[in-house]
Amino acid sequence: MYVFFRIYFIKLFFLAFILQQATSQSKIKYKDSIQISKVMHDQEKAWNNGDISTFMNGYLKSKDIVFSGASGPIYGWANTKERYLNTYPDKITMGKLSFTIKKIKLITENTAYLIGEYYLKRSIEDSSGHFTLMWVKKNDNWFIVSDHTTSK
Repeated sequence: MYVFFRIYFIKLFFLAFILQQATSQSKIKYKDSIQISKVMHDQEKAWNNGDISTFMNGYLKSKDIVFSGASGPIYGWANTKERYLNTYPDKITMGKLSFTIKKIKLITENTAYLIGEYYLKRSIEDSSGHFTLMWVKKNDNWFIVSDHTTSK
């Protein structure tokens, strides 16, 4: 009987740990939300200046990042930058970008997710859609490590 209770409590502890981890997403600290919002603002500004190189500063410079869009996933910072350069070769195609942040939540102390919308005002045809960004905090700075964007 002792073994039964011991196994029961171990399972109960393990279940409680799993539930705690699954529900540990919490509100993000004000400082962190400001830092992430600033990255998004800096990206808007760079985009609207036709500067994809500066826009890419918001992404972690790593081969492990991923951009997922209508054409499927693209892995790596350099490949993501190349995708942007090919898809948006000039300021007319780039248009004027604006982001709307809907929600930012912490996953762990150094990871967060952001849900938002984008709008591109262009002379050729406007574009808009939704995105989910996964963020990681490195050296007290926040960077995008996963970008899933869909257009309407």
